[in-house]
Amino acid sequence: MELIVFLNAVITRLLFMLHSLVGVWRVTVIKKDSMYWLLALVNLLLCLEMVLTLKFKKGRGLKWFSPPIFCYLISIVPSLWLLEINYDSEPCSKNKSLENLPILQYNFTLAGDTDTVVRKAVAIISAICETVWTLGLHQTFLLLLIIGKWLLPIGAGTTRDQLSQLLLMFVGTAADILEFTSETLEQDNVRNNVILVYSILAVWTWSMLQFPLDLAVQNIACQPATLTKNPLNMLVCRYSADLWNIGISLLIQDGPFLVSRLILMAYFNVINQMLVFFTAKNILVVMLQLYRLVVLVIDFRSSMEMQIDKKKGGETYCPCSSTDEEGNRPVSGADVETKSLESSTVIALEDSEGGSL
Repeated sequence: MELIVFLNAVITRLLFMLHSLVGVWRVTVIKKDSMYWLLALVNLLLCLEMVLTLKFKKGRGLKWFSPPIFCYLISIVPSLWLLEINYDSEPCSKNKSLENLPILQYNFTLAGDTDTVVRKAVAIISAICETVWTLGLHQTFLLLLIIGKWLLPIGAGTTRDQLSQLLLMFVGTAADILEFTSETLEQDNVRNNVILVYSILAVWTWSMLQFPLDLAVQNIACQPATLTKNPLNMLVCRYSADLWNIGISLLIQDGPFLVSRLILMAYFNVINQMLVFFTAKNILVVMLQLYRLVVLVIDFRSSMEMQIDKKKGGETYCPCSSTDEEGNRPVSGADVETKSLESSTVIALEDSEGGSL
């Protein structure tokens, strides 16, 4: 096993565990009950996953699914739920604001023995108010998802180009998710309704399930011999990555976000400038994704009609096959035979010219 792969696999999971333990610690501080430390036992699942991955996969991940990301979600999401449910609606006092932390004062130092330094560090951490802690855990949670996905060894069949595309998609997705929670849960009308808070957190949790999946940049392997009998299978085969992106947007992210924001404005009368703007943004994204789906279906139907025309002319090809060198159209069986005949004719002419000489 390569040393870099081993270190990336272990260090990334340790970062996940550390962040999860910080979340559990904040829950115990707010609840003032040490029984909530039992939430830290969920990290044993991440430890088990790490051992199995190092033993059987040599530290490498899977192609379509990321088990460490999924285990990290299981370990940190319950803590964030408890923090949001017990959210302190009162604004941070002046003494507990970030600008007035002791570490930011000019006359503050961490000099002294180890015990003194630890006590001062604990005092600094305790000086941060609850709202800042909750928002900071949300932000670092999303950042760790992206950084962790970057550091984790890629699985077999996944290229660096696909990983870079996936990371760029995650950056935009994380920003939308963070904006959704911060913009909706900060409303007083929402905070005073426990069921509404639960509903928003449920939508937020549902949107997080897209991070362990790596289907957005990978196409499913195509087998023309078995796919020609079912047009739906051929459509999925040819546009699997595009269809997955559309499905994520409509069913996991923009669709649920749009429904939640419309309910907030129409039923609970929660209306502000930013909420209206992001609702319009969700409507636009949903419309564009539906337009993209229609374009893919039309393109697939045109390719199917071309296939029928080719069959009538004695030529066959599969719409899910690769394109020719110019990238203009799929390569048919007749094209391959024609190219082979042309190459054999050229070779025969060269042999005849060599013999005559």
